[in-house]
Order: sequence, then structure tokens, then C-alpha cells
Amino acid sequence: MGINGLQGKRVVIAGSRKTDEMGLIIEKQGGVPIIRSLQGLTMFEEEQLEEPLRRFAEQGSDWVILTTGMGSESLVTAAGKLGIGQDVIDRLSNAKIAARGYKTSAFLKRNELKAVVSDDDGTMQGLIENLASFDFEGQSVWIQLHGEPAPELVRFLENKGAAHVESVLPYRHVPPADATLAMLMEELMEAAVDTVCFTTAVQVHYLFRHAIAQGRKEQLLECFEQQVVAAAVGKVTAEALKEYGVTRMVVPEIERMGALIIEIVRYYEREDSNEA
Repeated sequence: MGINGLQGKRVVIAGSRKTDEMGLIIEKQGGVPIIRSLQGLTMFEEEQLEEPLRRFAEQGSDWVILTTGMGSESLVTAAGKLGIGQDVIDRLSNAKIAARGYKTSAFLKRNELKAVVSDDDGTMQGLIENLASFDFEGQSVWIQLHGEPAPELVRFLENKGAAHVESVLPYRHVPPADATLAMLMEELMEAAVDTVCFTTAVQVHYLFRHAIAQGRKEQLLECFEQQVVAAAVGKVTAEALKEYGVTRMVVPEIERMGALIIEIVRYYEREDSNEA
């Protein structure tokens, strides 16, 4: 891999965290980082957790589905502040736990909890597939989500006969500015950028929802097929791109921002060698 593998390439960073760090890596490879944060804000709504946490501490649940490590940690922290931290941990230890992603598995290990179902690829679809062989008839299910509802998971559980499904969202995503979405859309349509680095699935959703609202989804898909490279930090983000119909994308084996930039460099080096 050359030290100027992104020479002259305009690389959009769609995230809101560690943008300086990512930008520096891009610059070291000769690229031009452009910040267009599609993450919006992520608000921790502690006051919204008291009622569901107290109910869970009192009643427990047959199943607990944990979908993010940060969200799971936040629930336990909030429970501790309410004086019911150990009660919540006890209820978790008595429930059948399903965990999505390696960070959630790490949370379980730290708290000496074990999952009966683990989905290390981190996708919601992968989690659903791993849960398909279990019987949920008459069962209660408590779901920890992060930022957005998961209607497909709730629908799956209800179709499997779950008697009660409760979703708890410790965090809520606030959409990015319309001006940012509009600016990036124009840059994409005009091929004024070469690559977009998506670091979470929610960034993909915000961009495509904006395009759909503007009646420009097909134009955006054509742009990613012909002109601009879509880069996803990991499987969950890549899955979101696939859901909207993106077929050409760069995804690193290691789900890290640095690995993502390196994989983009390798992509362009392959392109250059094919053209030679």
C-alpha cells in the first residue's frame, strides 16, 4: 500500500465522532477529508428509563435482547443511580439473553452474564436468524435498542407468539441538519466527492430517507454505482446500504475506522492497476 494511495481523492466523513482522527489518516494518504456529519446528535434520555427499569427490576422478563454494548451499559448505570442496579443485574442473570455484536458480548462478560444466543456479525437480520429456532410462545421479551426502534425484530417476536414485547431506548438519534443533507446530495450528484465513509447505519438511513423524500433515490443509487464509492465501517453499516440497493461498496474485515481508510486505499490501488 502506497503512502499516497488517496492522492487527490475527496473523502467524505459522515460520522460525528473521531473526525479529526479519521481526517488525519486520510491526509496522510494524500486525500482531502470533508466532514459532512449525518449522525445527528445522540441524546441520552435517562428520565425516560426510570419506569421501564423499575418495572423490569420488579417483574423481570423471560427473554432479554441486548443490541448494543453502550446501550446495555447505560441501562445498568441508570439502574444504579435509581438504587436498583443489583436488582436489574439479577433479573438479567435469570433471563435468557440474546446479544448482538461483540461490544454487547463484552458488556456481558464484564458483568458475569451469559447469552444463550450471540450474533457476532452485529446485524439485526443475523440476530433474528439465530433466534428463529427458539420458542417464544407466551414469553415476555425485553429489548434494549439504541437510537431507533426495530419494528422487524418486534414483528418477528410477535409472529413467534411472544405474549409481551417491550422496547427500551436509552438513546435517541436527533436528525442531522437538512442543510448538511442537501449539501452532500448536491456534491454526490455533481461527483464533487470520490468516497463517502459511513461509520454507522443511521447515517445511511438519514441520507437515503432524504433522497427518497426528494424523489432522488434512484439518482443516489446510480451515483454510488457509477461515480462515488460507498465505504462502510462494518457489517451492520454495509447491511443498511444493501437494504437501499447499494451493491458497490468497500467494507474492511476489521470493523475500525483506520481499517476502513486502508481498505479504501486498496480499492483505489486495484482500480488503478486494472486501468493500467
